[in-house]
Amino acid sequence: MTIDIFNDPNQVPQPRDEIRIEEVVATPYPDRHRVHVDLKITPFQERPNLLLVVRDAQQRVISELDVIATMHAHMEFTIHIRNVEDPAGEYNLYIELFYETRKPPQDTYSGTFTIPAESDN
Repeated sequence: MTIDIFNDPNQVPQPRDEIRIEEVVATPYPDRHRVHVDLKITPFQERPNLLLVVRDAQQRVISELDVIATMHAHMEFTIHIRNVEDPAGEYNLYIELFYETRKPPQDTYSGTFTIPAESDN
């Protein structure tokens, strides 16, 4: 007799060597100083760590976020754009997924998002 705990076979937790960053969406908030990050990783058996880094066009670190032993395969974060007067411009979001060590990380993601110039209202 088989008992299915998971209705969706894509949601069955996987061993650590199968864990990947599956989807990332970065959306600036209207205030232009925060970014909503929606992040999905492979469902896991062992809890992974994540490092999220936002860099500006000059490759300066604007914000970092560490996630230690996450319990969730679908996460949402608000990242603050700090120490800039006008946040308008293009930014790079870099993410590492790892277990004991980041060298090398198990999986990485690199993508860009743009914060628009302030509109004249």
